[in-house]
Amino acid sequence: MKDAYVEYKEKLISPDEAASFVKSGDKIFYSEFVLFPEVLDEALSKRIHLLKNIDLRSVCFSRVPKIVEADPKREHVIMNDWHFGTVSRRLHDMNMCNYIPLSYHQGPRTIRKYRDFDVAFITVAEMDKNGYFNYGIANSLTSAVLNKSKKIILEVNKSVPYCYGGLRESIHISQIDYIVEGNNTPLAEVKPATPKEVDRRIAEHIMKEIEDGCCLQLGIGGLPNLIGQMIAESDLKNLGIHTEMLVDSCVDLYNAGRITGRRKSIDHFKMAYTFAMGTKKLYDFLDHNPTCASYPVNYINDPRMIALNNKVVAINNAIEVDLYGQVCSESVGNEQKSGTGGQLDFIFGAFMSEKGKGIISLSSTYKDKDGKLHSRIVPSVEPGSIVTVPRSIVQYVATEYGIVQLKGKSTWERAEALISIAHPDFREELISQADKMKIWIKGSRS
Repeated sequence: MKDAYVEYKEKLISPDEAASFVKSGDKIFYSEFVLFPEVLDEALSKRIHLLKNIDLRSVCFSRVPKIVEADPKREHVIMNDWHFGTVSRRLHDMNMCNYIPLSYHQGPRTIRKYRDFDVAFITVAEMDKNGYFNYGIANSLTSAVLNKSKKIILEVNKSVPYCYGGLRESIHISQIDYIVEGNNTPLAEVKPATPKEVDRRIAEHIMKEIEDGCCLQLGIGGLPNLIGQMIAESDLKNLGIHTEMLVDSCVDLYNAGRITGRRKSIDHFKMAYTFAMGTKKLYDFLDHNPTCASYPVNYINDPRMIALNNKVVAINNAIEVDLYGQVCSESVGNEQKSGTGGQLDFIFGAFMSEKGKGIISLSSTYKDKDGKLHSRIVPSVEPGSIVTVPRSIVQYVATEYGIVQLKGKSTWERAEALISIAHPDFREELISQADKMKIWIKGSRS
């Protein structure tokens, strides 16, 4: 085999040379989340007006691509995202980005069956002594994309932590086409959201469902961060982590001695995840840390893999829940806000886990721009809204007024349970609506 460092020099090119490989009609992929291919995007933006029908895809763009910024009328680039964050949501509202519906664990299989890419621009850690480039904090769909890419161009960023994996977390230099050295820009940080008082009240109900030996999935936001803090301050022990997204609160839990992974059935003693996003504290924790194991999302989010661990507790946020138990977590009417992501995967997998609990959490109300109070527990999901978790899959729902279990319950029992955790100001109206919908048995109120 050719010496890796010799091959590195042979494959090293300038960003402009790399951009020249993109032709009109090409399908290109940018690396996921905060691993944005900065210098490659900038180089391509210089010549984007010479190109037509470029199909650009990624998972949760962390910044506005310069090639999109340079083409506000979408005459040259069609941008598509597998999961919306702030950037794609804003661009979508400007008619500059499309959402790709996805049940996250099926992403790699979907790509292998139906998608091809002409060029992949992937940000990686610097090459190790064995000639491997590590994907860092985003394993997710990357390996599947590279399997289906005609040309693979890596952007090396020394700020990317080297993240040990359980599977397919790196690519060898012999498998790639070209290398570009980036600016080594520090990775974008996502600060933990400050929890609100309503989050604390919801968290108190959820904490009662967590016991020694549970395997946790925590997402992003004020509530998961607060639950992580409350667990760290508790006397819970021998907890495990098997999660889509690794966040700062997981570091705090580990440092507090709550996370050991001793009771896990798979990936013993490991914090298993598919991508990480947080602050420098998290990125530094991940670097060359054998406590953590990065996997593609078809492993981490496969409900069958999730269920192999006992006592899985998966906690996910929602926008609204209707009286049938349908959960909308990704849109407000026709307005796309995020995506299905792994919520369906983990709610389904947690239920299949021995003594597992899939929990949907939401505040009981919200205020509109005029300050008017609205219920998040509604008779029916708003027209145009996307049902993220169907009623047949939903297990637990929690608000600041309590937590209810819906499995095995009839439509009127579900309605009764959900109304019991709705804001008191809306309960009578919800009862009236349930009666009109023929899902409320008169005299059934306790």
